[in-house]
This record gives sequence, structure tokens and C-alpha cells, in this order.
Amino acid sequence: MKNDTITAPRGFLAAGLACGIKKSGKSDLALLVCPLGAKAAAVFTTNKIVSAAVTVSKEHIKSRSISAVVVNSGNANACTGQKGLKNAITMCKQTAGEIEIAPHNVMVASTGIIGEQLPISKIVKGISKAAEKLSASASAGLDFAKAIMTTDTKPKQAVRQINLESRATSHESRIIIAGAVKGAGMIGPNMATTLCFITTDAAISKLLLGKALKAAIGNSLNKLTVDGHQSTNDTAIILASGLAGNRPIVSRCPRYKKFTDALADLCDDLVKQMAMDAEGATRMFKVVVKGAATKADAMKAARAIADYPLVKCAVNGGDPNWGRIICAVGSAGVKLNLNKLSCKLGNITVFKDGVPRKFDVKKASKAVSQKEHTITVDLGAGNCDDFCYGCDLSAEYVMINADYHT
Repeated sequence: MKNDTITAPRGFLAAGLACGIKKSGKSDLALLVCPLGAKAAAVFTTNKIVSAAVTVSKEHIKSRSISAVVVNSGNANACTGQKGLKNAITMCKQTAGEIEIAPHNVMVASTGIIGEQLPISKIVKGISKAAEKLSASASAGLDFAKAIMTTDTKPKQAVRQINLESRATSHESRIIIAGAVKGAGMIGPNMATTLCFITTDAAISKLLLGKALKAAIGNSLNKLTVDGHQSTNDTAIILASGLAGNRPIVSRCPRYKKFTDALADLCDDLVKQMAMDAEGATRMFKVVVKGAATKADAMKAARAIADYPLVKCAVNGGDPNWGRIICAVGSAGVKLNLNKLSCKLGNITVFKDGVPRKFDVKKASKAVSQKEHTITVDLGAGNCDDFCYGCDLSAEYVMINADYHT
């Protein structure tokens, strides 16, 4: 069986099961273990209200080595006070005891309902059972991906294999990078995504691993907005076992560039899977903003378009309503030149130099009705550009979130 899960890189074991957090009885507890220890890096939500898991993991990521990640879904363990913090620490201690490591070598992540205490006794028992199931198999990796889901309708995974060396050497040069992500709503992060876990067998320094992760998340998962709302639990973690046998990456050399390119490509794959599985989504789109006075203006305008409910509704209906796009840009608070302002839907120019252009409405409607299309806006105010991913807004989104707590 081909392994396209987080256990594909050498040195990783995983497990996922149901321990009773979710009333539905679905999987809700996951373990990821690197028995020999891994270099690790992480990025977290910049929301000022954070879960107990984020608080604990921010401290533990400072450790020289991380050997495990324990994750629960169905309960965010956010706004739960000192008891919630104690429960997050207990999750780390229980995991550490099962695999005989120190608690500070364990990362913890949670996702789900805010404001409810974890059923910690069920979780402690679940961790013990999960530890017994740990495996490097593809099925174990899939179990992990399923156990971290909340309103997701399917697991989201990706794998990349690359040769770091440009010529044959005595060292093994093939490395593997794999990732699993969950997230379908409450997505509009600034420093991470919902929950994202990445493994690699590359030998790389902790410093460069952190830089690579931050860049990859910043240019992929961090560009996605489903509803413009940032979670209290957003966490992205990467673990590097170093077991590929490659010459360690300790500088910004060509091998580092190959690694970062592969990591970015993997994250871009994951973000598109998230967009297409967003709550109630039927299609996704990419907003490209050009001609901005600053990079910040370009990002601000792109996100304003992707977040604008009327634009998202138009995409849902396959309506080439460029007026809503221009309206979103005008309210974004960015510098623009109306006499040079332009907009394209796919390859069709619908607005140019501040005035509407004649276009084939049927062709434009077909363009925005695809599973994926691009909206391009030129602000005519400079030379900076940026992009953002978005998805349509459907009636199902409202239904899902209206019923979420119950």
C-alpha cells in the first residue's frame, strides 16, 4: 500500500482513535511519535485568546528535541482557566509516560468547542490505547488525519519526495516531506493555520527548519481565508527526524532551497484541499492583486476581496459581478488610482482604467463557475503584488455554523 500520510518519512509512528470526546463517537484523539527524537519548529495563532494547548506548546517547542505530538478534536480547551492548562499538561505527561520521554518533549494541540473542559479521564485512557496502536503504516497515518478532523468532511494529506543533491554522492539524498491538516471554518490566520502537522526525514538545523516552516505557511496556508475569523487554537508543527542520511542542511545552500520549495509546494497542496473542503464550499478562487503601493496594501486588498461576503456569494452563484470586487477594493483602505484600476475574471477583462469593459457574460459566468478560478485586480498605484485564497459562501455554511454547538 502506497503511503501518502505523515508516516511516510523515516522515523515516524502514528495512531488515531475515538476516546469519547465527540458525542458522535467519531475519532477524536491522535498521536504522532518520533521515537529517536526530532528537530522541531512551530507557528501559532496571533489571536490574543489562545487555548491551553497553545500556551503549553509555545513553551515545549523551545526544547532541543520533540518526540511526540498529542492531539484531540471535539474540544478546543480554550477559555478553560487553570484547569484547562492542567489538563493540557496532563496530556503531555501521559504521552511522555507511555513512550518514556520527558513531558517537555511532547507538543499538544486541541480543536473543537470553546469553553468546555476536556474529559481528561477519557483522554488519558485514550492516550494509552493510542500508544499501543502506534505504527509506521499508511493506515496509521490515515487514522491520525481522521482523528484531528472537526467539521472537515475528509482527511487532508500530502507527500513530497525530492533529491537534495544535484549529482550522485555517497550520501542518501532522497528525502520525504509529508503533511496532514484539518480546517474547514474559522480560517483567517496571521501566523499559522488551523491544525497542521508536517513530518520529514531530512537532516536540517532547528533554526533553518523554523525559517522554512514560517515561509511555507506564510505563502500558502496563511493566504487562505474561509470566513476571515482566526481560531484560538491555530497551530502548525514540523518535525524532522534526520534519518534520510542526507548531509545536514545548516546553511541557505542550494539543498536548503530545494527543501523549502518542496515544503512550500506541499503546503500549497494542503491549502487547496482545505479551500475545497471549507464549510459549505463548492468552489475556491485565488485573488491576485497587482500594482499596489506597498506589499501590505496588496495583501490587504486581496484579503478584502476574498473575505467580502457579496463576492463569495457571487462566486457561489457563478455570477461575474465585478462591481462587488471593485466595491471591496474601494473599502479596503488602500492606495489606488481609479484611472488605472482594472479587474479580470480568469483571462477576461471586465473593468479597465476605471471604467467597465464589454465582455461575454456567458463566458465570464463559466469562468467563475469552475472549481477554481483567479480574480486579478490592478490597483494602478505601484509595483507591489500579493495573493489570497478564498472560497464561495453557501447556505450550507450558515446551516453548519448555526448547528455547530448542538
